[in-house]
Amino acid sequence: MQPIVTNALTKKFGSFIATNAITFEVKQGEIFGFLGANGAGKTTAMRMLCGLLRPSSGTAKVAGYDVYTQADKVKQNIGYMSQRFSLYEDLKVKENIRFYGGIYGLRNGEIKEKTERLLQKLGMEAEADQLVSALPLGWKQKLAFSVAILHDPSIVFLDEPTGGVDPVTRRQFWDLIYEAANRGVTVFVTTHYMDEAEYCDRVSIMVDGRIQALDTPRQLKAQFGAESMDDVFLQLARGK
Repeated sequence: MQPIVTNALTKKFGSFIATNAITFEVKQGEIFGFLGANGAGKTTAMRMLCGLLRPSSGTAKVAGYDVYTQADKVKQNIGYMSQRFSLYEDLKVKENIRFYGGIYGLRNGEIKEKTERLLQKLGMEAEADQLVSALPLGWKQKLAFSVAILHDPSIVFLDEPTGGVDPVTRRQFWDLIYEAANRGVTVFVTTHYMDEAEYCDRVSIMVDGRIQALDTPRQLKAQFGAESMDDVFLQLARGK
């Protein structure tokens, strides 16, 4: 069973087609990049796959569950990190971890053990009792990602997770993604940073709600005679 399977998945808002008949599959343990400019339909597609937005037509299964009829099951079996990261700034670091552990249905003993392990892994033991609002943005992003996979989901959805952070912090964040993928977690990540496409196993590029290209970064660059994924994207955007 593939973790994500879609066929002609479409979302309309009135007469506007935000996501237009997209079809693709994502493999277990794959880092799948969902690329496109702002407004290309990336976030709309992700919200449908997460069970947060009902499609207008087409089909999709995530973790084996139908996004139309089993949206609650989809939500229980995925991790999700939103574009603006989903931490509560008025709670302390360890309170955020404890809160989300409870939301994910973990037992108190599990939450305590995972909290200690997570803080040690991130080197944030000294910040455990700090308010999240006091953390640097990069630390917030890494904490939010770690919280999103606290319950060991098989799939994690990341919506532009590195927006606004510096290049060094972005690279550190991707180290966390690699580590999760190496454990078999399927990573579905949207981004408008074309250089991040190079970090993915496969990427799709959306233009005006449609998937215009889908392959490995190497194959896409060869197909378009391009030196970088940025060049690939520019060719697709100009040809729309």
